[in-house]
Amino acid sequence: MIKDVIADMNVHMDKSIDSLRKDYQKVRTGRASTSLLEDVKVDSYGMLSPLNQVATLSVPEARTITIQPWDNKMIGPIEKAIMNANLGLTPANDGKVIRLCLPPLTEERRKDIVKQLKRDAEEAKVALRNIRRDAIDKLKKLEKDKQISEDDLKRAEKDVQDGTNKYVSKVEEVLAHKEKEVMEV
Repeated sequence: MIKDVIADMNVHMDKSIDSLRKDYQKVRTGRASTSLLEDVKVDSYGMLSPLNQVATLSVPEARTITIQPWDNKMIGPIEKAIMNANLGLTPANDGKVIRLCLPPLTEERRKDIVKQLKRDAEEAKVALRNIRRDAIDKLKKLEKDKQISEDDLKRAEKDVQDGTNKYVSKVEEVLAHKEKEVMEV
């Protein structure tokens, strides 16, 4: 029973870390990445479709993303979708391919991005603490229902805290890695 509660807690904490990593992929650094366009939806023949389902995305250079629509009639809707996504990027097309050039980040903008990264990391830590609280509540209920002893509860609470500390340090690692990537000129 205790192992089930701790295993469930670990699954939820892994999901929190994965969610943070996914959020960080969408953050613009000095380098171009197709993940910046992951949430862009294009009006494709009356339906909203993800950009990667109507075009090929590639990164030929460090600061350039190219978008090659499968149908040339889609160039206008793709450009419109990128502009509406408020990414701070202006699309340029040559009739066949759309190019997005990422301007270099200023020092001030880099610091703002790092502040946002820290806020996201703090939210992830709060989520981890909530998961820890839920796990401890489940363990206390098991003890109250006389399914585990008080000593088992104390040991399990220590295991839950140790697991939480491990995941909090993972959040710190993910933050440090992304912060280094953003501050790199």
